[in-house]
Amino acid sequence: MVEIMEMMPLMLEGMKTTLWVFFLTALFSIPLGMVACTLRLSRNRALQTLMQAYILVVRGTPLLLQLIFIYFGLPLVGVRLDREVAVVIAFVVNYAAYYTEIFRGGVLSISLGQYEAAKVLGLSKFQTFFGIVLPQVVKRVLPPVGNELITLVKDTSLVYVLGLGDVLRAAKTLSNKQASLVPLFVAGLLYLLLIAAVTFFLKKTENRYDYYR
Repeated sequence: MVEIMEMMPLMLEGMKTTLWVFFLTALFSIPLGMVACTLRLSRNRALQTLMQAYILVVRGTPLLLQLIFIYFGLPLVGVRLDREVAVVIAFVVNYAAYYTEIFRGGVLSISLGQYEAAKVLGLSKFQTFFGIVLPQVVKRVLPPVGNELITLVKDTSLVYVLGLGDVLRAAKTLSNKQASLVPLFVAGLLYLLLIAAVTFFLKKTENRYDYYR
């Protein structure tokens, strides 16, 4: 117990990095995914092609490689970013691509009959989207969005490649220093607690949109 208490300050310091990467990525990638989804569904062929290329490249390459490219590759063309900025950009761009396809699937799952019915009732496109389509899309995409958020918690450990001190890096440092696996078990527990909190929040949100409760 004493050993665990002694390591907690460094572990909690690493948790700060994990939390801000998680929250900033969620804060910016979800709205960006919505915008990209709108462009992906646009009738403009150029925009469609551009979004398809973006999604293909981002989903087709590892997030770790994207982190390395943004931080170490961009300086080769004169663009230098702080570690924190590079991390946020890489995570946001990566997760937004996945959210784009999730939101697109949600929008396409709404039957054309509902649009036609709204038109017959004299509803504007704005009223149709925000009053009829959007609530149903939100309900349908919550589970996959939740899965991505849970994955995001674990992916935050990739920031070590840029030298940022997250929970896992703190655990590895302590584990090497103490020649013990206890720090790694503590790190696993902290990740588990964070995922449990995210799962609880998502469950509450899903219940709110459950029409049958």
